[in-house]
Amino acid sequence: MSGGEAFGRVAVLMGGPSSEREISFLSGNAVLAALVRKGIDAHAFDPATRELWDLKREGYARAFIALHGRYGEDGTVQGALETLKIPYTGSGVMASALAMDKWRTKLVWTAAGIPTPRYRVVDDRTDWSRLVDELGLPLIVKPAREGSTIGLTKVSAAGHGELERAYAEAARHDPLVLVEEFVQGVELTASIVGRRALPLIRIEAPQGNYDYHNKYFSDETRYFCPAGLAEDVEQAIRAQSLAAFDLIGCEGWGRLDLILEASGSWTFLEVNTSPGMTGHSLVPIAARAAGIGFDELCVEILRGAHVG
Repeated sequence: MSGGEAFGRVAVLMGGPSSEREISFLSGNAVLAALVRKGIDAHAFDPATRELWDLKREGYARAFIALHGRYGEDGTVQGALETLKIPYTGSGVMASALAMDKWRTKLVWTAAGIPTPRYRVVDDRTDWSRLVDELGLPLIVKPAREGSTIGLTKVSAAGHGELERAYAEAARHDPLVLVEEFVQGVELTASIVGRRALPLIRIEAPQGNYDYHNKYFSDETRYFCPAGLAEDVEQAIRAQSLAAFDLIGCEGWGRLDLILEASGSWTFLEVNTSPGMTGHSLVPIAARAAGIGFDELCVEILRGAHVG
């Protein structure tokens, strides 16, 4: 039996109903092409247009989750696949739901001593001037359960309704909104595959603005891997990244975003349980630095598919 046949019929879940549907198709089609190149019987499957029960009816043996955002990485589709007893890639129901919620992720990390920026949960009754007194400026305002910087605003002044407008924008995407202190420093990302923390990536975006466009479509954003850090710092961050990943209960693969401050300390922003797999994506860049090609990376992630 060839390696491809060992996996059986594989569904690459892509698209979905979330606000990150467009990016999910980019990721999913890249994964699909890689698996096909490796001789795997893989097919595209969009849960927004088809019933999940079709996976069982059509004899799919595994699912590679290339969905982003709600429904795809919040535990929802994971629970459905467990009910169908179809092994899937990435984290399970609990870890997916927890990681999607940036507030509750912070609660777990803070309790365990993992550094993360100071923050407040806000609503339309929040005293904004008091918030500024507590956290300072600039501030990051973002929906707690969105990805790809959707609904996120950096607020540098707060005298003319800027925070109120930023809150309204975030609340359009999620009623749970966080305001977080802005941490100045070097933007890094740590990729986890299996039980390994891969080489760190340093990100330099135009004007320091790593937004939706600069993440996925800009050729001006620069990625450095190796990141150029002292070896002891690199290893310490990678070790704590794996610990932070484990604390949320994550499995299989994922990515953590963090900031390295001028003081030498670092702080974790969030963990992603279904990271992008596009031409600009970070996990493939880190894997390549570790000697793992894109096609091999996709097969390794698929090999880790599980139920529960």
